[in-house]
This record gives sequence, structure tokens and C-alpha cells, in this order.
Amino acid sequence: MRYLSFLRNGRASYGCVVNEGVCDLRKRTGYPDLATHISRRFDALGTENDASADFALAEIQYLPVIPNPSKVLCVATNYHGSDEVRNERPDYPLLFTRFAASQTGHCQPLAKPNLSEKFDYEGEVAVIIGRTGRHIAEADALSYVAGYSCFNDGSVRDWQKHSTQFTPGKNFARTAGFGPWMVSADELSDPAGLELRTRVNGEVRQTNNTNRLIFTIPWLISYVSCFTILDPGDVIVTGTPSGFGSSLKPPVFLNVGDVIEVEIEKIGTLRNHVAAENDAFR
Repeated sequence: MRYLSFLRNGRASYGCVVNEGVCDLRKRTGYPDLATHISRRFDALGTENDASADFALAEIQYLPVIPNPSKVLCVATNYHGSDEVRNERPDYPLLFTRFAASQTGHCQPLAKPNLSEKFDYEGEVAVIIGRTGRHIAEADALSYVAGYSCFNDGSVRDWQKHSTQFTPGKNFARTAGFGPWMVSADELSDPAGLELRTRVNGEVRQTNNTNRLIFTIPWLISYVSCFTILDPGDVIVTGTPSGFGSSLKPPVFLNVGDVIEVEIEKIGTLRNHVAAENDAFR
């Protein structure tokens, strides 16, 4: 089942996709948001098979899948190269956090900051946590997952490199795309082996497969749960392959009007366009 958060006629809600329509689950359950729905109905996710559409997908404005996560924890890079040689694995991943306001939804503009000409893209798999966990064993980690989505970890590279801490460059408002929906874990029991592609204006810039993650999704969930309590609706963004703009020679950064698509097998395609900061907030 595909779950999403959205605006319609100025009202925020969430629901599930039925053919080319949306079943408004907030209207049916009374729960205020998708994170709460996940928390209350974790064991029943994917069972809305008899749901009927209330309106067409074309009638909604997509919000970030989880508009109000208590935590968004991100992993830097995290893929072996696409050839047969695997990189030596470091002992631990490089982690950083994002704030909810740095996200935007599918088909919404990414706000290119006025303060930088080094706005970049990173296509990634996002993991949405379904139930509370602490000190989760790696072998049990996937049983805590509600589902998976696409994420574009839009990065302001010069601000990211002001110091060894990535926080400034990763938290400009509306610079990260998250969507279009969450595919529930009952439909995607094993996140290994998924093809990931990122396109800019139709040109493939990134391509890899989740079976080449340096730190696997179960390992990341287990590791993160050692230093923070994971709650329903928390998001772990699992890292990007090579091919992002600042890794190219010469570097190629995003400009106003560029269209970025992050396509992940069995999940879908997240699409955003770049707008000037002032225009993105109109």
C-alpha cells in the first residue's frame, strides 16, 4: 500500500493511494497525521485493500511523506562504487540531522538559497520507522520499519563545508524532496537489491543498487537505536551514490528551472524543480 500526506483545499490530511485516487484516511480514522496513523495501526498497515478513493491524485498538493517527524537522521554517501571492487568499510557512518522545515513534497519546488550558488542533489532511500525501539538487534531491525520512500537530500555545499558539522548546509528551508509516498513494508519486505537512479533534466547522474550499501539498512537502524529512541514516523535517510553535482569534474550545481527525479525500484519517482528562494515561498 502507498501512503501519502497532502493538502487539498487548504486542509492538511493523509491517505492511501487507490488506483489513481486518494482515500482520505484522516476523515475515516480521526488520527491527525500519518505518523500517528503508523503508530496506532502499525500491525495493520497495508490492509486498506477495500478503501475507496475520495478524490483524484491530480486534486492534491503533495506534502513530505512525514511532514512532522521528530527525527530525520541522514547518512553521508554510503554506497560502494558500481564496479566489482568494494570500498573498505569505515568503522562507523558519518551521520547528520535534518529539521522538518528543510523538507518539501513531491512536485513542489526546491528553494535554491539566495546565499549560495552551490546547491546540489543526492538521491536516497528513506526508511520510515513504524514502532518505538531502543537497542534494536540488527536481525530484528526490519520488523520496526513501516515503509520506504524516495528522498532528495538537497545540499548547500559551501555552507555544508563551513566546518566538519554538516548541519548548516543540510537545513535550508525546503531544500530536500521527500515522497511521493511511503510504500508499506508488507509490499517491500527486503530493501536490498533496489535500483536507484537520479536524473537532472532527464540525464542520469546517479545510479546504483541498495545491495551495494556500505552500511546496510538493518545495520543503520540498529546503530541509530543505540544512541536515540526511534519513534513512529522517524526517518532514516540511508545515503547517496556517487554522481552528485559536487563530485563531478568539474562540479555541476543546480540552477533555477532544473528538474530532479529520484527513481527507486518498487517505490516510485520523486520529482522536484528548482525555484529561486523567494519564488518557492510564494
